[in-house]
Parts: sequence; structure tokens; C-alpha cells
Amino acid sequence: MRKWMMLGFCFAIVGGALGQHASVTRPAITGISHVTLFADDIPKSEEFYANLIGWEQVPATGAKSGVRFYANHLQYVELISPPRAGLADRLDLVAFSTKDAESLRKYLGANGVEVPKVVTVESDGSRSFVVRDPEGNKVGFTQAGKHSPPPPASASDRVSSHIMHAGYMVRDRAALDHFYKDLLGFHLYWQGGNPDTRTDWVMMQVPDGTDWIEYMLNLPANPSLAQLGSANHLAPGVVSVAELQAKLEARGWKPEVGKDPKVLGVDGKMQLDLHDPDGTRVEFMEFAPVKDPCCSPYTGPQPSPSASW
Repeated sequence: MRKWMMLGFCFAIVGGALGQHASVTRPAITGISHVTLFADDIPKSEEFYANLIGWEQVPATGAKSGVRFYANHLQYVELISPPRAGLADRLDLVAFSTKDAESLRKYLGANGVEVPKVVTVESDGSRSFVVRDPEGNKVGFTQAGKHSPPPPASASDRVSSHIMHAGYMVRDRAALDHFYKDLLGFHLYWQGGNPDTRTDWVMMQVPDGTDWIEYMLNLPANPSLAQLGSANHLAPGVVSVAELQAKLEARGWKPEVGKDPKVLGVDGKMQLDLHDPDGTRVEFMEFAPVKDPCCSPYTGPQPSPSASW
């Protein structure tokens, strides 16, 4: 009798442990948090992100490695110095916003992803951690703190208030789908290509918001600096690229002579591309499509301007 009691006790312990493992659920992932880029000349990049685009610089003076340019109180581009000269890949990481960084860290760890032992707590109260996707790209997750930058007096100078997607080169779609779709709950938002007989671009929308990550497929085995700069990109949203062009020209920007910078993408949305001083493409895109997209329909809600500064 005692033997059976002991066996029952052991099964209860094992069952409880398995139940705890299975009970680790994924907290909400609500959108793009930030994109960190390598910059060779940060003061030169300051001219682009702060003066041309109009994003709030933090700290406001003395631009150096770690400077941030805020599109709104939660989203920003961070610039850091590259680890070595001549670095072709200018993307350090893409980070997403989550409601609970610690729970997400535990969730990913319980599902076989190598995670840090603890989350990092920043001076603004934000909590974050970084993992690597199946191809080795750094992916961050950030829980906003209680001390986000206050609304700046220059908020109206921003040409965009919402970073609605980021993209990077992907080789193995199935492996990335397991990470983003199966583990993190992202879903296919749109996919297409040029020509339309192949798939060059795959948009995976966050499970609890409207932002997305874009797989940039079919790059050559050894992409050039320009090809990487185009693939590894970020996309601020705008209501009108025509209005955007007028604002940029008023600040001294000039399009290429004889070329209309406004382009209709195969996804049915108007866009206007800029490149920062290090060649990273900043793809301004209208929030709403102006025509039906090629190749596949949209499967999720369209983004919109940030409701806050």
C-alpha cells in the first residue's frame, strides 16, 4: 500500500511539473518597439533622423553611440557604432513591444529558444531581452517603462509618427515561420513578388497589433552593401507620400532629377524611399492601400498614425 502511495506521489510531482511547463503562455506582442542600426558617422545621421525626418533625439545633444530618435513615445531608431570598419550589414536588431518581458522570456525558454537568465532593466523602467532567430539575427522584446520621453515641443515636425514595419534578409522561410508564426503567434499579412510568379516578400503581422516584420527573400548568396541596405530596412507610415515629399523638399531634400520618387508597390500601397547616411533604406509607406494588392489579399487590419506623440 505504501509503495502505491509513493508512486502516486511521484506521478503527482511529475504531472505538476508538466502542468507548470504547459501553463507558460505567450504574453501579448503589440508591435515594433525599435530598430538598432550601425552608423559610421552618428552626427551625420543625426541630420537625417532628427532634422530631416523630425524624430525626437534622446539625448538631445552630443550625438554618440546609443543615441535614439523617437517617432513616438514608444518607437525609435537607435544608432550605435559598428564593431569594425567596413561592416556591410548595418542592421543590429529589430525589437518588438510586449506587455510582459519576463513572461515572454520564460515562454520562449520553455519552448526551446536560448534566452538570457534575466531581463535587462533600463533607467526608464523598461524591461527587455534579446534572442536570436533561427538564422542568427538578433530579435529583441521590450516592455515599456513608466518614464518614456515626454511629448516634445517639436512633435509636429515629425514626417511620420509610426514605425509600422521592419524587414531583413531571410534565407529559410520555413525556419523563420516556426519562430515567428508557431512560437510567437505572428500571422501571414501579405506575400508577393516581382514577377508575381515567385514570392520575394513575406509580411508577418504581430499577433496583438498592426505592425509587421517582412522577410526579404531571394537575395544573392553574397549581397552587396546596397542590396543589404535595401533589404534590411524600416518603414515609417504616412497618410500621403505626396504630402511627405512636399515636407521633405521644404527641408532641403531633393529627389533624383527626372524621377518621381513616389512609387506604387505591388502590395497596393504608395511609398517613397530614402536612404540614411549609411545606406539603410527608410521606406515611407502609406497606411492604406490605394488599390488591390498583387499576389495575395491582406489578412489583417491596416496600421494608422500613432494616437500619441
